[in-house]
This record gives sequence, structure tokens and C-alpha cells, in this order.
Amino acid sequence: MRFIYILKTAYKALYTHRSRTVLTILGIVIGVTAIILVSSIGQGAQSMILGEVQSLGAKTIIVIPGKEPSGPTDPSVVEALYSDSLKERELETLEQKSNVPKLKEIMPVVFGIETVSYEGETFRPFILGASYLITDIFNIYPESGSFFTEDDIRAKAKVALIGVDVKEELFGESEAIGQKIRIKDQNLRVIGVLPKKGQVLFFNADESVITPYTTAQQFIFGIKHFNRFIVQVESEKDIARTVEDIEETLRAMHGITDPTEDDFFVETQAELTETLETVTGVLTLFLASVAAISLIVGGVGIMNVMLVSVTERTREIGLRKALGATSRNILIQFLIEAVTITATGGAIGILLGAAFSLIASLALTYLVKVSWTFVFPISTAIIGLLISAAVGIVFGLYPAYQASRKSPMEALRYE
Repeated sequence: MRFIYILKTAYKALYTHRSRTVLTILGIVIGVTAIILVSSIGQGAQSMILGEVQSLGAKTIIVIPGKEPSGPTDPSVVEALYSDSLKERELETLEQKSNVPKLKEIMPVVFGIETVSYEGETFRPFILGASYLITDIFNIYPESGSFFTEDDIRAKAKVALIGVDVKEELFGESEAIGQKIRIKDQNLRVIGVLPKKGQVLFFNADESVITPYTTAQQFIFGIKHFNRFIVQVESEKDIARTVEDIEETLRAMHGITDPTEDDFFVETQAELTETLETVTGVLTLFLASVAAISLIVGGVGIMNVMLVSVTERTREIGLRKALGATSRNILIQFLIEAVTITATGGAIGILLGAAFSLIASLALTYLVKVSWTFVFPISTAIIGLLISAAVGIVFGLYPAYQASRKSPMEALRYE
């Protein structure tokens, strides 16, 4: 029997029971759509996060207090927020060229979330205490007003710059420059408003208040230590040596001889990028695997429907065998029907997944106010289509085998 005839017969059988075929396809469609959607959103998130990290430049080093966590669930992640191993003396020592010769700039950072108020309006922004170097390191410049100066840092001046969302929540359409906002019983004069910037590494600039780090330490957080040192070196080739110099200097200051006992850790952009790629990649893979379970459920549904179809078409099978069709012809026909269902479901799922992913990226860009890039996972789409076809073969093989084994005489007598 010619293969083209087997194809036509399989197509006619599916079309005859098109309602059942559509419902059977639906399980595969949902599974593949979920996989494409999760993969697209995951890769989009990874692209956005890595883009923010890489925007700091390859010449940036971050020194973090506390023990280096072994993973995102390690208690050290939380402990690092309260560690006081980085203080003013560490800052002054690292600034000395004799200790870290290739260090170009170093910026201490403190941060937290506090309630900010102005004439009855309140908002809980991210409070970032930094130095004027933040303009170059994070490429943040005020849209109106001005940034604080080195004199403001030394004087612990009660001044602040606010993000666009903070300005809108507290001041609306009114002028913010020169007004005083209240944080923890302290009045800070607004000297600048930041342009719409979105996410910048570990904080959202639009929902932030930036003050001199000395002001944040004394008047807002009441601490004497820092949450981060952000270091810039003169050249990318100096990264490795500078990391070693920082580690040796801090260990000498803290009397540490065993590196495993470090009360700080150092991250470079390359290490941070690699870590984030691993974390987001594993998370995306896990979510996609969970979504793929629906393909197995859909496969079981296909097997059930095909077994029912074999029973319903017993006389047809007997008649075809009586007219010369071989067991192999019958097997191939039913396998083609199963694969056609799953492959069609896979193709539809890819199209729907791409459409939903695009809609999700636009919605996230609008709602979360970040530059979310739409990413279509081509490799995942191809794998999804191949898996859906494989599901048809695996779950359609048993019903097809059962159909091929039927005796022509018994099949023709079947009522």
C-alpha cells in the first residue's frame, strides 16, 4: 500500500472525528504553550538582569561583607545584610595606593527601605546612601536639580535626590526641588530628581531616594558600617590583581589567615554574570520541566483516545486487511494519526506561546516599568515540537500495535 494513501486515510479518520481530535490536541497545545512561555520569560529576565549587571562595565569589583553564600538559600545571604566587617577604616585602607595600586575609585554604599513622607503623602522607597561617584559608576545623572558634592558627604548634609516614582507619589505635578521630605524624624531637602531609569543592578532608581552615605548612616539607618564597596580599576587587565590586593589587605586588617574564614567576599562582573546565568538558567529549566508534565498528561489522553478509536474502527480494520492491507500498514496509519495530533498541537502551541510571550513582555515593560526584552526561544521551540512528535509515537505505539494485531475475520464479525 502506498504511503501517500496511508497518509490520506489517517487524515480522513482524524477529520471525521474532528471534535475529538481538537480536544485531544488541546492537551499538547497547553503543554507546549506553557514551555515556550516559561522559557521566553525566563530568558527575557536573564537578558534584563545580565544587561543591568554588564552596564556597570567590566572594570567594576564589588566587595560584600559577611561569608560568601554557597547558594541563594544559604543563610549567609541574609547575614551579609547585617555584617559589619566593612567600616570606615577598611575604606581608608583600601584607598591607599600602597595597598591597592590599581584602584581607581571606591564608593561605599549603605541601603535599606524606609517610609518617606511629605505633607500627608507617604511612600516606601529604596534608600541608597552613596557618594557622588554614583553618577559615573551607575550612569545616573539628575534630570533636574543637582547632585550632592564631596562637601555634602563630609558635612553629612541632609539632602536627597528622588526617583520619578517617588516624586509622583509625594509631589504629583508640584515642584519637588527645594522641598523637604521626612525620613525617620529627619527632614531632607530635595536637591534633584532623577530621570526615568528603571532597574539598576540591585535597586530600582525610579523608586529610590539617594543621599550621601554619611547622612544615611547617621540619620536614617543608625549604623557605622557599609553594605557594599563598589570598586573601579584602571584597566580590565588589572581586575585579577586588584581582587588579590583587596583580599590580602582585608585579611591582614581582620587577622584572617585561612581564606575559608573570610568575613567578606569579592565579586567581579564576570563572576556575577556567570552566577546569575546559572541561577536564572536552572530556574527557567525547572519551570519548563514542570510545564512539560502537561505533555505527559496529554500523551496519556492521546493513548486513551486512540484505544477508543481502535475499538470503534474494528470493522474498518478488518475490511482493510481483507482488501490487502498488512499489519504494518495498519500500524503506520495509527501511528501517523497519533503523531499528526501531537505535532499539530506542538506547532499551535509554539505560535500561541510566542504570542503570549510577546504580550507578557509588553505587559511587564508597562507594569513593572523595566526594559523587558522579548526573547523567542528557538531551540526550545524546536525541542518542544520534537518532543510533542515523540509523545505521539510513544503513546500512540501501543494503540497502533493493538490495531495491527487484529484478525481480519474477527474484526469483520465485530459489532
